[in-house]
Amino acid sequence: MRREGLRSLLPHLRDHRRPLAAAAALSLVTAAAGLAQPLLVRRVIDGVQVGASVGTAVAAVVVVLLAGSLIGAVQQYLLQRTAEGVVLATRRRLVGRLLRLPVAELDARRTGDLISRVGSDTTLLRAVVTSGLLEVASSALLAMGAVVAMALVDPLLLGVTLLAVGVGVAAGVGVGRRLRELARTSQERVGAMTAAVERALGAVRTLRASGATDREVDAVGRAAEQAYDAGVRAARVQAVISPLVGVAVQGAFVAVLGVGGYRVASGSISVADLVAFILYLFLLVMPLGQLLGAYSQLQLGLGALSRVEEVLALGEEDPGPRADPPPARSATPGPAALLELDSVSFTHPGSQTRVLDGVSFRVEPGTRTALVGPSGAGKSTLLGLLERFADPTSGSIRLDGVDLRDLPRAALRARLGYVEQEAPVLAGTLRENLLLAAPRATDDEVAGVLAAVGLSALVTRSPLGLDAPVGEGGVLLSGGERQRLAICRSLLANPDLLLLDEPTASLDARNEAALARALDAVQQRSTALIVVAHRLSTVVDADQIVVLDAGRVVGIGRHEELLESTPLYRELAMTQLLVAD
Repeated sequence: MRREGLRSLLPHLRDHRRPLAAAAALSLVTAAAGLAQPLLVRRVIDGVQVGASVGTAVAAVVVVLLAGSLIGAVQQYLLQRTAEGVVLATRRRLVGRLLRLPVAELDARRTGDLISRVGSDTTLLRAVVTSGLLEVASSALLAMGAVVAMALVDPLLLGVTLLAVGVGVAAGVGVGRRLRELARTSQERVGAMTAAVERALGAVRTLRASGATDREVDAVGRAAEQAYDAGVRAARVQAVISPLVGVAVQGAFVAVLGVGGYRVASGSISVADLVAFILYLFLLVMPLGQLLGAYSQLQLGLGALSRVEEVLALGEEDPGPRADPPPARSATPGPAALLELDSVSFTHPGSQTRVLDGVSFRVEPGTRTALVGPSGAGKSTLLGLLERFADPTSGSIRLDGVDLRDLPRAALRARLGYVEQEAPVLAGTLRENLLLAAPRATDDEVAGVLAAVGLSALVTRSPLGLDAPVGEGGVLLSGGERQRLAICRSLLANPDLLLLDEPTASLDARNEAALARALDAVQQRSTALIVVAHRLSTVVDADQIVVLDAGRVVGIGRHEELLESTPLYRELAMTQLLVAD
């Protein structure tokens, strides 16, 4: 369950207790200086009235005023620095949680909305610290001190003041309570707008080629308008607070001047007492205004914080057991295969349809296994299970005879290389992309894998060498270069098993031939391959071909064997031959 209110804010402040305590102490000093000023002014007025020397009292007023201002500046700096620290720590926690969420959880959410939580939502926490939480406390403290001092000067005037001000404050607090939910709604609309922008920018070439740019601009514009409407609703409520307080303050001043003037005329209080009371009224009014402003900022920040907490409350991907794995075991007699699937079935959570149903096969070290079948047969899902992005609903997958669920995820993935269908390339340089899985790899090792897959020219064609930029999403590389770069990235980690999801899907004949040579080079390194493929050229030389249909294995064997024994494979092979021609 998501924690609500101020309790959800406390964990974010725990590591900043010392600067917050220092700021709170300085706030006390500033409040004391403010409360002392009316007393000193009253002493000056009394001295002037009786003809006494007031030089010392005036000097004291100046010193207290300057000291209070200086201490206030130091307090504000501490608050600003602490607020930046809170935002930084929250962003680190949030990014750490996002990048460790289960893949299925990430698939269910919009990327742009998650980015908005890291950006705009966390930024609102700054106002919670600088003009929210501590401001509420310090303003409340100063207001209480002013009330006590006003009671000592004239309890009757205090009663008049509290009656006028209390009505406005109560109304302001009541209105402010609506701000948190409105703020959350506003941030959700901003998140939806960010997601719309991210969607459009990610497909900008497709949009322009399809003549859909104007429609997408309109769609993003509608999302922006919804964010605007939500922000205006929050602003409308927030704007009501100031007039309510203003009317209450004006009423208090008028009442105090009227009643106080009458009491001065009747001799109940002196002019100095009335001046001191009005100064204390200023000290009451200013923190009350700050208090309600801080309260509204606090509500806005807590609305954004609830979206941050929603992500932080999600469970991270289970890293797996920390103890040593149990002894290896195999479902078949003889030594354990490198990889063995035994009656593996998988159903997506909330679905009744099996994506995989009783899949069984073995992969020996240094061999190439091709997975073929029509779209939707479960090939990519199977690779996801091998990487433990999800676990089988039933059955088991073993690596060197050990169930994958008995291995720490990090240890498992260290033995696997994985090249996705789109072969994503991260914005940055060639070096940054290549060292992603093997940050300690040397330049000689990098040069070796680049040569093995025929990408040495990438380094020599730019004077920057390995530090040459690849562009956003690898836009400065061809499709074949992106695929082979992803393979290089995996090979640097020296995996026992390399998984490739349709590596030739978007390649021309020349790049396909280059990729085929790269895969041959991989096998020469004694790395086993599992390749999801639709093209005959990719699978014809495989050591074994596993044919999947509707999540079931309908054939296992070499190319020539399956042409004779498996009608679906024969159909797929004939189709691919026609495409190849």
